Amino acid sequence: ETTSRFYPGDDVQTFFKRASKTPKPTKLRQSITPGTVLIVLSGRFRGRRVVFIKQLDSGLLLVTGPYKVNGVPLRRINQAYVIPTSTKVSLDGVDSSDISDAFFARSKQPAASKDNQLFETEAQLSDEEKAKIKAKRDRQAKFD
Repeated sequence: ETTSRFYPGDDVQTFFKRASKTPKPTKLRQSITPGTVLIVLSGRFRGRRVVFIKQLDSGLLLVTGPYKVNGVPLRRINQAYVIPTSTKVSLDGVDSSDISDAFFARSKQPAASKDNQLFETEAQLSDEEKAKIKAKRDRQAKFD
């Protein structure tokens, strides 16, 4: 074994070793509880007040406007992009147990060739996708 007279250069790769295999779940801010009115800071609905429903497994917040009131549908929002207010709303009669991150998953679309893309004016939806959209709208109606 030969030892070098110099310190290793900057270009020597060092590999990052994670302390634990699974990342910890995101800790919810103390001021955010179910029914809390939040102000959205970024995105399409910035400046809108929304109602916090629950925290999803991914750590994102499930919020809604409600859609009938201010046009904000069921959405996932990172808690860094909301300001909690002191206002609370009762969530009696709201069942959010069946909503998870899978509810928001997009369906895979086959890559269309460029020639076909030029002439298609509107997207062709399969019956399965139409049923999924209808189910989402029905679910939103239950929350409103």
